[in-house]
Amino acid sequence: MSRLAKKPIGIGKTAVSVAGGTLTVKGTKGTLTKRVHPSVDVVVAEDGVMITPKDRSRLAKALTGTFASHVKNMVQGVETPYAKKLILEGVGYRVELHGKELVLTVGFSHAVSLAIPEDVTVVVEKNNITFTSPNKESVGQFAANVRRVKPPEPYLGKGIHYDDEVIRRKQGKKAV
Repeated sequence: MSRLAKKPIGIGKTAVSVAGGTLTVKGTKGTLTKRVHPSVDVVVAEDGVMITPKDRSRLAKALTGTFASHVKNMVQGVETPYAKKLILEGVGYRVELHGKELVLTVGFSHAVSLAIPEDVTVVVEKNNITFTSPNKESVGQFAANVRRVKPPEPYLGKGIHYDDEVIRRKQGKKAV
């Protein structure tokens, strides 16, 4: 069993409830829900949330740590939303926001448009894109999907990369 799941997860000012196999976390910045796996038991007490396996199977033991991490991320997300920042580098590369779609012009013969998930907020400033949401999974997955459109290449560094990502550059051709 996970060491994280042995300790109660502090909930602070958030309201956590479990009903009908669904975990609900309400906070100042939003509400998140997640379906609880049948082999994991979630109990809300005064000192925090306890996750315990229902049986001694290998799956149940593995899922206790996973659900402890999910609950911790949900509680933290409804208090302070998660944020990811992407940067476009390249001549002529630009990004635009059209309603609920993000339109990228990144050197292809066509513009690439991506639908923005419901719970993610997107802010575009020149060639910087910032995603925020209380749900850590949706922010990370959408940022990864946007980066996958044009990952940074190692010779010139053109492409879409995370703000804190270090791109390993390769040396180009040498003149003889």
